[in-house]
Amino acid sequence: MNRVVSGLLLSLFLFLTSPVSSRSTTFSDFDDMSREPARPQSGSLISDINPKALDMAMRGYDNLKRQGLIRREGIITLIDFDKPSVSERLYIIDVNNGTVLQSSLVAHGKGSGDVMATRFSNRPGSNSSSLGFYLTDTTYSGKNGYSLVLKGLDHGINDKAESRSIVIHGADYVSQAYISRFGRLGRSQGCPAISFDNCQQLIDTIKDGTCLFIYHTGNEYASRSGVRQHKAASRNGRHSRRA
Repeated sequence: MNRVVSGLLLSLFLFLTSPVSSRSTTFSDFDDMSREPARPQSGSLISDINPKALDMAMRGYDNLKRQGLIRREGIITLIDFDKPSVSERLYIIDVNNGTVLQSSLVAHGKGSGDVMATRFSNRPGSNSSSLGFYLTDTTYSGKNGYSLVLKGLDHGINDKAESRSIVIHGADYVSQAYISRFGRLGRSQGCPAISFDNCQQLIDTIKDGTCLFIYHTGNEYASRSGVRQHKAASRNGRHSRRA
């Protein structure tokens, strides 16, 4: 028994007389050890996207792919007009990896609303955005600089996009500085306008035959869309492979 007590006293003596580290242990040290490792940060994630909008976009993408209308597979651009114009609401999605390649501010048409887009039209002169599925086409340099032609694939919903000159282009009213000054983005004549800062890169990523989908909540579009309802847009020879 005396040997045990003597051993304990010796251990205590050695502990008290041993050198002490200059860094003391605190409760925060234990907190740090219990935390999960830090994860890499990224701009936008798939989880940031409205699941309903993403599901509708992917269903339409699959339908168009089966019909042979998509010339460049693996990428889909989703514009969610349920979000206000002060938020990033354009997403370029890598379909195969399930990742967001790029996100961006995007303006809606003057005829569609102020901060929020609430009205949509396919009518020339309406200055409104049009919902639905599009195929990106060629690029050109016009009055708004580098621009991307869009071909509407939803009959009666956006199929007048070309005649209305609905294109993706840069605009000086699409910027955080504009939002800070006016509380919203500026508005287009119906085009999904983006910032000049990322215009070239964004357009080059999605040009030449990728799928683009403009979404807004509501049963009216869902019930009218031929693309969404698995109707073959190429039936009866109405569309060629190039749409």
